[in-house]
Amino acid sequence: MEQSRRKHVQPSAGPDKAFGKALQHVRKSRNISQERLALEGDFDRTYISLIERGLRSPTMRTVVRLAEVLDVRPSELTQEMEAALPKWKRR
Repeated sequence: MEQSRRKHVQPSAGPDKAFGKALQHVRKSRNISQERLALEGDFDRTYISLIERGLRSPTMRTVVRLAEVLDVRPSELTQEMEAALPKWKRR
């Protein structure tokens, strides 16, 4: 029996997608490639891509490590994420 392949369906909205957009925005504003962020943070480059596309949700420990490498506070990443959420999701 042939094993079916899972397709990665990118979410159109939600916290995972919003965090990915926030991470990508901060990373690009610092002129840091996904590869460099991954190397300096001891992550796999594909993991950074998965986070940025909203396909993976990072742990709090990962958020802190990403912020360290990007030289920002973890709260800056979450504030960027909140700004990227659809208005109906914000309180």
